[in-house]
Amino acid sequence: MNATTTGLFAPLRLREVELPTRVGMAPMSQYQADPATHTVTGWHLPHYAARARAGLGPVMVEATGISPQGLVTPHDLGLWDHTQQKGLADVATAIAAAGAVPALQLSHGGRKASRTRPWDGDAHLRPDQGGWEVIGPSPLSFAPGYALPRPATTTDLEQVLADFARSARLALEAGYRMIELHAGHGRLLHSFLSPLANQRTDRYGGAFTHRIRLLVETVEAVRQVWPGKLPLAVRLSCEDVQPGGWSMDDTLALVPILARAGVDLIDCSSGGIRRPQQRRTGPGFQVPYAAAIRERTGVATAAVGQINDTAHAEHILFTGQADLVLLGRALLTHPQLTLASQAAQHLVPPSYRRAHRPPAGEHLPEL
Repeated sequence: MNATTTGLFAPLRLREVELPTRVGMAPMSQYQADPATHTVTGWHLPHYAARARAGLGPVMVEATGISPQGLVTPHDLGLWDHTQQKGLADVATAIAAAGAVPALQLSHGGRKASRTRPWDGDAHLRPDQGGWEVIGPSPLSFAPGYALPRPATTTDLEQVLADFARSARLALEAGYRMIELHAGHGRLLHSFLSPLANQRTDRYGGAFTHRIRLLVETVEAVRQVWPGKLPLAVRLSCEDVQPGGWSMDDTLALVPILARAGVDLIDCSSGGIRRPQQRRTGPGFQVPYAAAIRERTGVATAAVGQINDTAHAEHILFTGQADLVLLGRALLTHPQLTLASQAAQHLVPPSYRRAHRPPAGEHLPEL
């Protein structure tokens, strides 16, 4: 197969959006927002623009809180007002100008909320320290040292749905062409899915059909404001990897329901429902989730997790295990990683081509 036409650097169409390549940047929290306003700072624009110049399809902006209560830390980006929207619009413009598709992940932190940044100790913020009320499906803490969440009321959940829809509308106006709902890693939507966090007995707890209700309703609420021509993704923790938790069988039952509600892509992660958690990881350890969902449901998938080079990413695509590969940590340290592939030489920006090996018979331009 020719990688330039059928692999990593081939386009992928989702609804009416064409991703120029099948490799993208995964959402990764930067914890660099203004802690008073949760707005974009001088960190974000160059960070995202540099990766967008690397021949990527989507560049996914980090988990962005849909409300003050939905933040995980004070340094998270937020999107519930027009001040926040303006900075995020600048980021979307920079991503698009570099040739990638601007995408944004929307999140409610749930019982992981009201924390300091990892390098500030990852400590609980009490109300007298600038913290905020934490909600979850049940009064079960995420981990020792985390807040005991207040069980969310029906009114709370109605507000969550409205907040997701509002943020999606603001993202649309800001120029984003794809959004992703964060339903993994122990955040609010994931915690409602998992019996390890959800011990409710109302219409949002108990049976599988009740535990998935909040996520399905969130998708439906977002689709009311997110145009039918634009793709919608969901990041799932495909299994909790803990006894009695959410399983891969649960995910395979959920995905067709999400697709009928308007989801186009499943971003396949795992774990994170509570700490401590011990599991074996390694390069591509989550790829089998993407492969199984794609094969058994026909829904498009993104593979993530310790995919550290383009050869591995191309193998995933060539073997039909995913439709899209999202690189994470590898792009933090090597922003132009994907352009090292010979198949991507045509994607190198003209200003950077002097740093790449020219075809036989050509000469490097003068500096």
